[in-house]
Amino acid sequence: MQWEELGAQQCSVARSSVVLGDRWTLVILSDCFLGVRRFEDLQTRLQVSRTTLTQRLKKLEAHNVLERRAYQSNPARYEYRLTEKGRDLYPVISTLLNWGDKYYSDAAGPPILRQHQSCGHDIQPILCCPDCGEPIDPRQVSARKRPDAPGFAEVIRGPAR
Repeated sequence: MQWEELGAQQCSVARSSVVLGDRWTLVILSDCFLGVRRFEDLQTRLQVSRTTLTQRLKKLEAHNVLERRAYQSNPARYEYRLTEKGRDLYPVISTLLNWGDKYYSDAAGPPILRQHQSCGHDIQPILCCPDCGEPIDPRQVSARKRPDAPGFAEVIRGPAR
């Protein structure tokens, strides 16, 4: 299967990976969640080529994940702001950050601490069941095909082991 064909799959991960499945895209989004908005700041922080950054920002804009807004007119300069669709990626970025903090931090701990502004505590957000409030363990989650969903050659089995 070709990369471009993933967007037509009956799988939300495959469809999402067409937009997010590039090595630079999640890093760019992570910086956007840290409040980095301007092209020059992103380019300087990430040390990514201007061409690569331009391509990724255009793709995120085309998919309504980021919105480009002018902040200066002469010369024209723009910043990139997360849209609602982009802000909805926070759990994804946060989960990747938690994983990276757990497995790739040095002895001193995570390089960036996140603070919940309402209570002032440092946090590492976790996925919880919206009904019972328990943390999600993949070994306790099963999946099933929506009855009217097309595709899927096999029946989906039980929880991850």
